[in-house]
Amino acid sequence: MTMNPRTRRPAASAEGASEAATGEGAAPSSGVRAIKKYPNRRLYDTQTSSYITLADVKDMVMAVEQFVVVDAKTGEDLTRSILLQIILEEETGGVPMFSTQALAQIIRFYGHTMQGVMGNYLEKNIQSFIDLQSRLTENSVVNLPNPMQSFMTSYMEQSTQIFTQMQEQMAKQAETLMGAIQPKK
Repeated sequence: MTMNPRTRRPAASAEGASEAATGEGAAPSSGVRAIKKYPNRRLYDTQTSSYITLADVKDMVMAVEQFVVVDAKTGEDLTRSILLQIILEEETGGVPMFSTQALAQIIRFYGHTMQGVMGNYLEKNIQSFIDLQSRLTENSVVNLPNPMQSFMTSYMEQSTQIFTQMQEQMAKQAETLMGAIQPKK
């Protein structure tokens, strides 16, 4: 069991953290750290009974802690909004992860019929990359010959599978759409 150095408590699992940190769990349940956001833009950690910063929330993400950010007045789930603020700060300071062209292409998918497919594709591809990175780290301890080549080969194979699944999903959606458009005889 890994301990979170910030809180001296066991770190949460990655599965639950992604659900809670993306706001999919709406109301905080037991084991999920509740952060309240007040109108003055301050964040209050109910676990430590103290005000925290976005940097502290980023530390929680990095430690794979489960948390949810809620509006102190309305109870509205603001977790996604806070995570997007962290991404914005990371992108504007230091070395950005996304190019201007990549950001523009992502924006173009909003409102497009393929928005859901693209979101799912990106999520699966990122998870695939994380899984392969983890395996590379494990394999480097064993001192495999040329682990980077093995890593990239595995990543490309998994990425191709995910892309093929996305194409199949798009074909099914097109069939459904075309079936609805064709005149009945």
